[in-house]
Amino acid sequence: MRILHVIPTKIKSSSQDQISIQWDDGHLSVISLRTLRNECPCAGCQGETVLLKTYLPNPQPEMPGKYVLKGAQQVGSYALQITWGDGHATGLYTWEKLRSLCECEECLKRT
Repeated sequence: MRILHVIPTKIKSSSQDQISIQWDDGHLSVISLRTLRNECPCAGCQGETVLLKTYLPNPQPEMPGKYVLKGAQQVGSYALQITWGDGHATGLYTWEKLRSLCECEECLKRT
């Protein structure tokens, strides 16, 4: 499902293993840190395609702190950049990406 023009009004770490995001349409998303990290959208984690050539990500050993949220900051008016305990901080999670990762009961029923 594609969601357009929905922006977060509040983002907080609701526990040591998840975040919650209140959206301007009233929806409250809950996303586990494990899901956030595993779905990191950066080229190093997901690969990329440049000039019709696809580059797959290199397998990385699991580092301590991989699923520990160290910080987050808004990028422009469209995304969140998350810093992880293993030092990784290159993924920009767009609002649409974050909304698509919602693991609340309502959203899980739709999948």
